[in-house]
Amino acid sequence: MHLAAPGCVGDDAPEPPDGTQVARVLRVDRGLLTVLAAAGEQRVHPGGGLHDGSGVAVGDWVAVRGELAVRVLPRRTAFVRTAAGRGSAPQVVAANVDVVLVVDALGGAARLRRIERYLAVAWASGATPVVVLTKADLCPDVPAALALVAEDAVGVDVLAVSAVSGAGLAELRARVHPGCTAAMVGPSGVGKSSLVNALTGRPVAATAGIREDGRGRHTTTARELHQLPGGGLLIDTPGMRELALPGADGLDTTYADVADWAQDCRFRDCAHRTEPGCAVSAAIDRGELDPSRFTAWRKLQAEAHRQELRADARARAEEHARVRAFSRELRARPGRPRR
Repeated sequence: MHLAAPGCVGDDAPEPPDGTQVARVLRVDRGLLTVLAAAGEQRVHPGGGLHDGSGVAVGDWVAVRGELAVRVLPRRTAFVRTAAGRGSAPQVVAANVDVVLVVDALGGAARLRRIERYLAVAWASGATPVVVLTKADLCPDVPAALALVAEDAVGVDVLAVSAVSGAGLAELRARVHPGCTAAMVGPSGVGKSSLVNALTGRPVAATAGIREDGRGRHTTTARELHQLPGGGLLIDTPGMRELALPGADGLDTTYADVADWAQDCRFRDCAHRTEPGCAVSAAIDRGELDPSRFTAWRKLQAEAHRQELRADARARAEEHARVRAFSRELRARPGRPRR
């Protein structure tokens, strides 16, 4: 694959260190990176400082010297996921992204809480989220389904598309304009592979038939950057079974309506339960705020707080290990008196 789109290798690339060239990461495999530099596509090995590729993400700019990627250059944005569970470390899914396409499928009840979770992580990335509802050809009432999600996704554009009929694809392509990098995220089986094939105009992602229960099948196994015919760039990602929040960034934007009500509470530390003068409880009583949306906000706030505590504990443990290793090194130096 050869990419020549603006923004892939162009004027917006960061300046690499002396003696290196800048390249954009197209794909990350075990122990090997596929990158695009000014001279074209090549495969390089991650240098020792890149932890065998674990510190590199698709969309990253890297400094390349010969056949080695020696440094990850500063990121403008990063979509970061944290797998649920104790001790899980954050992982950059896509870097230097302008637009995050949060993909879900039409049909059945709208999965609003799941979409909100993805939107919170998308807002925290620094990119602009857009909700993309696939399989519009299978939905009996697209306008109603679209309106339901749009009412919940505050401040976010919501599009309905079909990779089969082509409905909505032109509007979606317009969002990924020349020089723009978009990342497609969402759970397995919502039609991301079919959508990336429709947008690129060629079969770049494997697809599978719909299961008996009407859900799609998991097919994408690796993150990869593709060029769209109009000059935009699209990062396709595998489905995520779990998506834990790396922190609270993005929650107030995702739940802007709840956050606005909370600012009007009489007490700054209001728990929004039985406190007098609680604007949130009053909004729920008046029917102006969906109680399930408020509950989801509280749940994600608690989850984000737990993740932040784990990150702090992990940072303290890593610093403690570093100090102990340094102390052992000092004690082992020749000529140092032993106790």
